[in-house]
Amino acid sequence: MIILLTNDDGIHAPGLAALKRQLGRLGDVYVVAPATEQSGVGHSITYLTPLILKEVYAGQQQWGWAVEGSPADCVKIAISELCPARPDLVVSGINGGLNAGINVLYSGTVAAAIEGAFYGITSVAVSLEYSEQARFDRAAGLAVSIIEQILQSKGAGPQLYNINIPTAALSGTPEIRVVPMDVTLYGEDYEERTDPFGRVYYWATAYPPPALKGAETDLSAIKQGYVTLTPLDFNMTKRSLLEEMKSWSLRADVPVEDDEALAAVGPAFRTRPKR
Repeated sequence: MIILLTNDDGIHAPGLAALKRQLGRLGDVYVVAPATEQSGVGHSITYLTPLILKEVYAGQQQWGWAVEGSPADCVKIAISELCPARPDLVVSGINGGLNAGINVLYSGTVAAAIEGAFYGITSVAVSLEYSEQARFDRAAGLAVSIIEQILQSKGAGPQLYNINIPTAALSGTPEIRVVPMDVTLYGEDYEERTDPFGRVYYWATAYPPPALKGAETDLSAIKQGYVTLTPLDFNMTKRSLLEEMKSWSLRADVPVEDDEALAAVGPAFRTRPKR
C-alpha cells in the first residue's frame, strides 16, 4: 500500500514523525508536508507564485519533501509529481490541536485530507488535543489502529474521515464515538491590545465552545473524553433546497448603465497592454 502523509504543522512537527513511524506498519509512507507551519490556512492553494520543493533527510536517508506552500498544495504536488504511483491512502496529521466543530472549516489539516478525497483516494485527518506534554507517540498508535479498522470496515469507493483524540483518551482504554461535526458558532471574540507604538490591534481569542445541548456531536463527545470519528463530505450543495429553487421564476435582468451613477462611485481603473 502506498500512503501519502502530510500535515499543516510543518515538515518538522513531532506529530508527523510519530504518525510516519506507525503508518509504516500498513505500507510504504511518502511524506510531503509544508516547509513551515500552515495552521488555519484552510484549502488555499498556490498558483500565482512558483511552488518550491526541498528534500529532507534524516542522516543519509531521504525522509520526505518540504513544500513552500499549503497542505492542499502538498497533496496535489505529491500525487502529480512525487509519489511513485497513485496513493492508496492519504493521511493528514497528527495536528497539534483539535480540529472539531467549525474549526473543520478553517483547518489546513482537514483541507489536505479533503484534497486527497478530491482525487478519489480514501483520506483521514488526525488531530490531538493541544498539550505541552502531548503524547504523539501514543496518539499515533491509536490513530493507525482506527485507520486500519476504517479500511477493513468501509464500503467500496473512497471516503473522507476526521479523527480527533482528546488528551484524556491517551490513558486507560479509550472509547471511540462515531459522531457528526458540531456547527455551533464560537470563537468569534477578539481582545483589543496596544503595541509599543500606541497602535491598536486585535488578537483572536481561543475560548472553548459553550455548553452543548441536544444530540451528541464531536465537541460534546471530546469533552467527555471520547475519541471521535466523523465522516465528512466536500460536496457543499444543499440538496434539500435544490429542487425548491428550480421552481423559482428567475430572470437575468441586466441593468441599464447610468453614466452619472458610475461617475459618483469613482473612476474606473483599467490596465492597458504594454506597447
